[in-house]
Amino acid sequence: MMAESAACAPGVDSRVRALIGQARQLRERGRPHEAEPLLRQAEREAPRHPLVLNEFAARLFAKGNVGASLTLLEQAARAEPDDAEILHNLMRALEALGRHDEALAACERLLVLNPRHLPGLLAKAALQETLGRPRDAAITYRTALQLIPPAISPPPSLAPALEHARRAIEDNNRALESYIGEGLAHIRARFADEPLSRFDQCVDTLLQKRRIFRQQPTFLYFPELPAIEFYDRRLFPWLDGLEAAADDIRRELVAVLSDGAGVLDPYVADPNGMPMEQWRELNNSRRWGVYALWREGRPYAEHIARCPRTVEALEDWPRWDIPGNGPTALFSILDAKTRIPPHTGPVNTRLVVHLPLIVPPGCGFRVGGQERQWQPGKAFVFDDSINHEAWNDSDLPRAILILDTWSPYLSDAERALTRALTERIGEWYGTMSNSRGI
Repeated sequence: MMAESAACAPGVDSRVRALIGQARQLRERGRPHEAEPLLRQAEREAPRHPLVLNEFAARLFAKGNVGASLTLLEQAARAEPDDAEILHNLMRALEALGRHDEALAACERLLVLNPRHLPGLLAKAALQETLGRPRDAAITYRTALQLIPPAISPPPSLAPALEHARRAIEDNNRALESYIGEGLAHIRARFADEPLSRFDQCVDTLLQKRRIFRQQPTFLYFPELPAIEFYDRRLFPWLDGLEAAADDIRRELVAVLSDGAGVLDPYVADPNGMPMEQWRELNNSRRWGVYALWREGRPYAEHIARCPRTVEALEDWPRWDIPGNGPTALFSILDAKTRIPPHTGPVNTRLVVHLPLIVPPGCGFRVGGQERQWQPGKAFVFDDSINHEAWNDSDLPRAILILDTWSPYLSDAERALTRALTERIGEWYGTMSNSRGI
């Protein structure tokens, strides 16, 4: 209990919270006159309560007395650090006073509490623009727009900010288009006689000049690649050698796991404040753990040295070699009574390979409209840009080896351009896309 709340007479704190809560609901419904008596009653009962201070501060802000408003909001935020409305008002006051770095910090605190706070996301993007970070702002604006369901109309008060968000995203896309064109010109020249229309459609889709249909990667869509849920293994003859080594690979994994769960890293490790509710239960949890040999292009030398037979079996593996993104080869351990929610991967230029190693009864896997049971030692290849999920309803962990590989329907020219495109985008944003698959 906060210090101010503790100082209230018994029952006053709860009454004040109820009064303020009712008043907020009435204001949101466009009934401010009904809210006013409730606010006045709360002020009479506990004038120094943090929620009451927030109401006083809002009035001072509306009258242009931003400095006094900020003083009250700072007091309120210290007493009530997890109140989204207080943090939002604090951010607005700091911004109005030109203290943009502090305003952005308050906004980040708000988004940790509620990653789907649309006004907060729009405010964060606007502050990023003010601080000279238009590329970061474009990413934040895009996240904000993606949170608005197609059938829902946002409040009219947000219309100017949403229109500005669309323009900012468009401006960023056009600038990125020029940057990509300049960086890839020399590769296009090398393949001047090659048909590159599919790659051109890929760039147009990335830049939101073309809609995606069928496959639904979260980062990069490459047009005219077949939407095949599970691939014919005859396209991947190197799987025979991998399956032949399955017993040795399993023995090396069992030896690793004998050291305990601490050897595993969480598969999902998203930072706080990201609007990724689907991963809430698995985020930073070893219920879905991994032991990586390579992950997003990074080799794990100690792990590689510990699994020599596995590495030897991967000699013929045609790796999806995108710097900062691939290749990936890792052991994926799904704990008992654990489900991986439906999702799609980031790209459709790669395919994902599963080599099942330890599969207790009650495990299953779905890609698109097809379900498949893992069979130990029998590898398969699927397109993870198609919606997919996995589950382990047993009382024991499930273990598989995961690899990524190029789609066989990309030419050498398209692969080279896709590598360069992904690197160029990573340079633009100062980061690389991560690649999540099951």
